[in-house]
Amino acid sequence: MIVVTGATGALNGVTVEHLLHRIPAGQIAVVARDVAKAQRFADLGIQVRHGDYADAAGLPVAFEGADQLLLVSSSDPAADAVALHRTAIEAAVKVGVGRVLYTSHQGAAPDTPFGPGRDHHATEQLLAESGLPWTSLRNGFYAHSLHWLAGPWRETGRITVPADGPVSWTAREDAGEAAAVIMTADQGFEGPVTLTAESAPTFAEVAVIASELTGRDVQVEVIDPDQWVAAQVAAGQPEFVARFLLGMFQAADQGFFAGTDPLLGTLLGRAPRTVRSILDAG
Repeated sequence: MIVVTGATGALNGVTVEHLLHRIPAGQIAVVARDVAKAQRFADLGIQVRHGDYADAAGLPVAFEGADQLLLVSSSDPAADAVALHRTAIEAAVKVGVGRVLYTSHQGAAPDTPFGPGRDHHATEQLLAESGLPWTSLRNGFYAHSLHWLAGPWRETGRITVPADGPVSWTAREDAGEAAAVIMTADQGFEGPVTLTAESAPTFAEVAVIASELTGRDVQVEVIDPDQWVAAQVAAGQPEFVARFLLGMFQAADQGFFAGTDPLLGTLLGRAPRTVRSILDAG
């Protein structure tokens, strides 16, 4: 049995869709905080279970019988993600899950300026200490984020950022599909596994691609980080969110998202989606 958390979200929802091409629906269970949102999976013959990382008592039942358990990382920037992940891992240990797979992130490290990267590193440490077989899916930075991180460049012709550096912008759909391939592969994947697109352009290079696609001159402007945060707040963004995003740009500038790996393309059997294709589709 493969048990998948977060399947009502975009990433693990794609994974479940691809699992259905590989194994019978009866071998899949999804765990959701709101089971009503998972009705489409129930309609396909997939078992739907209630589970919440904040509910330590209920999670063991949700994870029962899992040969493999796909844990989605918490997406709430205001939550104590590591504590939530610890609760989920402890529940997996309690019921003897065969293998835990965790949706981590490229650049997971204790010293990254990007807060989730520190959380992912801490969670990987918890997995390593759990005694369970585990795989950490270090996905490249999700490319759909470009649509809001780059701002309204189609209208202004300008991408304004507080720092710039290479990012292996990776399509969430590709990462989700790769997770399904890994869970149904004959070979094992142990520890951290890096899944990225084939290139890591800077925002300056993204602007060049945007210019080529639109036929207009798109420029990048790197401004003072405090000035950038102030502009985000003035536009209605909560300051804690603006500073959360600032960490992403600073981590890119320091090279945390610069590496690329051919594994994703190998798993997919095709080239991963590119920044050009993402911008062109958006």
